[in-house]
Parts: sequence; C-alpha cells; structure tokens
Amino acid sequence: MSEVAPEARWTIPTLDDVLAARDAIAPHLSPTPLLAHAGLSALLGVETLVKHENHLPTGAFKVRGGVNLVGRLTPDERERGVITASTGNHGQSIAFAGRRFGVDVAVCVPERPNSAKLAAMRALGARIVEHGRDFDDAREHCERLAVEQGRRYVHSGNEPDLIAGVGTHTLEILEQDPDVDAILVPIGGGSGAAGACVVAKGRKPGTDVIGVQAEAAPAAFRSWQSRSICQDTMATTAEGLATRVGFELPQRILWEHLDEFVLVSEDELRQATRLMIEHTRNLVEAAGAAPLAAALRLRERLAGKRVVLLCTGGNVTLDQLRALLSE
Repeated sequence: MSEVAPEARWTIPTLDDVLAARDAIAPHLSPTPLLAHAGLSALLGVETLVKHENHLPTGAFKVRGGVNLVGRLTPDERERGVITASTGNHGQSIAFAGRRFGVDVAVCVPERPNSAKLAAMRALGARIVEHGRDFDDAREHCERLAVEQGRRYVHSGNEPDLIAGVGTHTLEILEQDPDVDAILVPIGGGSGAAGACVVAKGRKPGTDVIGVQAEAAPAAFRSWQSRSICQDTMATTAEGLATRVGFELPQRILWEHLDEFVLVSEDELRQATRLMIEHTRNLVEAAGAAPLAAALRLRERLAGKRVVLLCTGGNVTLDQLRALLSE
C-alpha cells in the first residue's frame, strides 16, 4: 500500500503557505502560550520555554492542520466526506474541523486505542473504525475504505495543508520570542517537525530544529538517517510517536532542513513526562514530553542557547497517569 498521497497534493509547503494557514485558522483557534518554567531551566541549565500546544481545544497541535486542510476542501470533497487513520490526536483534529465545516468524518484507529482520545473523537461526531494491532494496520485499512466508500482520504503526514497548518505553532514561537535559538519537536509521522522546519528556516534560518522519536519506534529516524523511506519496529507506548514507516512528504522537508534527530528510550520518555507535569503543572502525554527527554540528552550541545520545547499534546488517560505517577 502506498505511503504517499496522490501526486497532485505533493507540493512542498512554503512559509507563504504557513502565513496563509494562520489567517485560515485564526477564526477557529487562538494562539497558544509560550511560557518560561524556572524548574525546567534549572534542570537543563539553559533558558527554557515551553510552547503549550496542549492548551488547544483538542489538547494537541494537530488541530491546526486539521482546520487548515478541511477548511480548504472542495465542495465535492465536503459532500463525499473524509476518512483518516489516527492513534488519536490527528483524528481529533479532523473531527474537530469536520464539525466546524459540516463535513462527515470517519477515523480508523488501532484496536485498544487511547480511551481518552477515542471518547473525544466520538464526542466530536467522528465515526470510529477499529482495525489492526497498530497505527499502520489502521492506516492501510483506511486507505482501502477510502476507495470503497469514495471518501477523501486524509493522510496524517503526506498533506501540504496539514504541514502548513501545524507550522503555525513555530510562526507563533518566533513572533512571541524572536531570540529563540533552538526548537525541539517530537516526530511520529513528522508533520509537526516539517512545519517547524519550513517556518524556522524561512523566518530565522539560524534557528536549530531538533527532532526526537522513541527508540522503540525509529522508522522516521531511520528514514531521515538514510535519506530513504524505511520501515522499522513499533513498540513504543507513546501514541504520538508510534509509526512503523516514514512518511515521504515530511521526510523530504526533514532531509533538507532538520538539524539533528535524537532517539530516546521508554524510560526517558516516562521520566520526562513526570518532569514536565511537575514543572509545568500541566497534563502532558509522552509524545509531548519527548522534547524534554531529548534536551536532557543534549545538555552540552544546548549550552548557552534559548530553547523551546514543543509540548505537542496533553491527552493522557487517567490509567496512564496513575501508572506513570506510581513508578
């Protein structure tokens, strides 16, 4: 099954596309705060800020892309409805946008999904299809259903409008604090990091963009490292980082612009999640804490820099939170 959206949608988004996306999403989403947390700065030994994408209505950054993409659908696509695959945050973003624009949305999820994200998607009106052991099983099933049902298939990474939409988080960062030196961003499929690269390199080229993924799901890292699309194991508990294959459109951007890519262990992710919750007083999911896990690894490299941790989401379940805090 192809990993790439149709060729007609393959254009690399530009800074101008992100600026247009900001205008498109402004009536629907407010900018998120960029906050300094003294405890994190002391922990890392550098000036540290957190971009709180967990404050968005769906609790995660992906809603920026969903609103931008669904708002730009043709009348025919809106009539046919859309279908997508997700472990939760992307699905919420499309469901949120579908409700805003009156578009029917179906979301394919793996079996035994994050219960909080599943409930949120249903509350937003999405039709849920559970299939397969992980995201990529659900995605392949979704691609088949899109053909059978005639819906507009929305890939979670190979969509220029998604990347332009999520890139608005970095546009806000650089407008809120032009002195930022480095932005650390989680990578699952890579849309968020690709958007960060488009903006950072277009608006302030000296800004480092550093990606982070789970060692237990390193497909995007292997793809970036080899400059080719790779498959790998997927055993991480961090849903937002849980992909078995690299996504081509984000990777094309990351190959050109990403400055560094770090892999972190499951233990590092759990510890970083606890530290983020402790020092920010926010709910943070594992993918949203991944930048802190990477920053702890990169203390020496980051010395003297003004650093932003992109907290991409806070959709942690009560069971996950209890298990995390009991360790």
